[in-house]
Amino acid sequence: MKYAIVQSGSKQLRAEVGKLIEVDLLPKQAGDSVEFDVLLVADGSRVKVGAPTVSGAKVEATVVEHFRGEKIRIFKYKPKERQRKGGGHRQSYTRLKVEKIVG
Repeated sequence: MKYAIVQSGSKQLRAEVGKLIEVDLLPKQAGDSVEFDVLLVADGSRVKVGAPTVSGAKVEATVVEHFRGEKIRIFKYKPKERQRKGGGHRQSYTRLKVEKIVG
């Protein structure tokens, strides 16, 4: 089974051909292709580790959709001071389908 470790933003993800991966929002439309530099490629017992990337290796993926994650509730409270503040956050993500791993 061949897989690669790629970096998108500040996160490192494991990519396998035909699998879906979720990354932070990318400025691409659904159906567009995206290429990533590869930090590590493993194919069975062969492993190539880059310094920092593997030369000649790349992962090609297609944008499937954009979506938003679950809402995270934020509540700040200071006792005996009548200070209460609430809010929330929903992170935007892009779902990608890995088409092929070269290298």
